[in-house]
Amino acid sequence: MTTQTKSRFLSLELILGAGLTLIIGGAVLLSGWIFPDVGKIDLMARLVAPFTRMDHIFGTDPLGRDVLARVVAGGRISLLVGFTSVLGSVVLGVILGLVAGYYRGIWDVIVMRFADVQLALPFILLAITVIAVIGGSLTNTIILLIVSQWVQYARVVRAQVLALREREFVLAARAIGVKNRNIIFSHILPNLMGPVVVLMTLNVANNILLESSLTFLGLGVDPTIPSWGGMLADGRTYLQSAWWVSVFPGLAILLTVLGLNLLGDWLRDHLDPTGRTTR
Repeated sequence: MTTQTKSRFLSLELILGAGLTLIIGGAVLLSGWIFPDVGKIDLMARLVAPFTRMDHIFGTDPLGRDVLARVVAGGRISLLVGFTSVLGSVVLGVILGLVAGYYRGIWDVIVMRFADVQLALPFILLAITVIAVIGGSLTNTIILLIVSQWVQYARVVRAQVLALREREFVLAARAIGVKNRNIIFSHILPNLMGPVVVLMTLNVANNILLESSLTFLGLGVDPTIPSWGGMLADGRTYLQSAWWVSVFPGLAILLTVLGLNLLGDWLRDHLDPTGRTTR
């Protein structure tokens, strides 16, 4: 693939990824203003087929609630869980990775052994255990995702720190008496944020899928709260008679994850040259 063709392909990735992300994110953020009566029940309009009535473009569910309104409003939960859990994982994983990679010794052993134990636990087993003990809720789902994913950031950051701590600019700063804390946050941290940002973007998409899966299985957020996973679960018994109840939230998940993955792939090619894809 020529450089010009590759550049056009990457530009297309950026346009599609950013476009999908901005459109869906904007609709979700404005959902309270666009659809003020998300939970309105109209039993006289049960299971209206999509594109047959202008007031219910995506049809209605078994309780007569507008599917489009619930899909847009349900995105608030999925995006909230996706972004909040990733931010929590980043903070925890980056701090532990910096400590393990820079100070080495006992700190490195402790953090990495915890990481090995975490990686040895199947996610679904961890989810079932945690939810059985503390119960399912929005907060508990976010905590579960943070606990299960900090390892990725800790390992990436530790590997970067091990290389950066021997670079000339770090050795020079250490030689003139700069404190370790200042070296870590002023010299090392800014130089490793590229791979972290890329991993963040990809993990937001992954966490949206995980939250939807957990809610679909009854292990996630409260089923009374509109969410894409909950809508999929509600509509599975109507797939033959009312396919739209499940298909539209499924499409919302698909387009959101696709947009974030395209954006993450573009960021990887620009912020992390070592992980650049070959086309």
